[in-house]
Amino acid sequence: MPREKPAVRPRDIIRGRRTAAFLGALLGGAGVLHMIRPEHFDRIVPPALPGPARGYTYASGVAELGVAGLLAVPRTRRLGGLAAAALFVAVFPANVQMAYDWRHDSPRRRAIACGRLPLQGLLIAQALHVARR
Repeated sequence: MPREKPAVRPRDIIRGRRTAAFLGALLGGAGVLHMIRPEHFDRIVPPALPGPARGYTYASGVAELGVAGLLAVPRTRRLGGLAAAALFVAVFPANVQMAYDWRHDSPRRRAIACGRLPLQGLLIAQALHVARR
């Protein structure tokens, strides 16, 4: 006999909406920054990737804007959560590259670069939470 799905509590719905709104704003803002200040993002594209870094910068910016749009619309929010999780996994190598490149910089810059690594896991978990709602 199949198990019944647990009832969704109103506070879980509200939390899911807030998380989706937060992730949408984060991704939308990052997507815009990729377009207006691409040189900052070009620097963290791993050099092992083929082709110019700018293409990856623009592609990830477009992806971030698209995922933000999916998260904004209730009908596509679950898909947006899955897409956000996949995007956070896809850009993780750039965060590793940043941590590697900044390893000899000031303590503040090292803390920022290294702090982004575990933050990525938290963002993935939040995106999956949105996808489950």
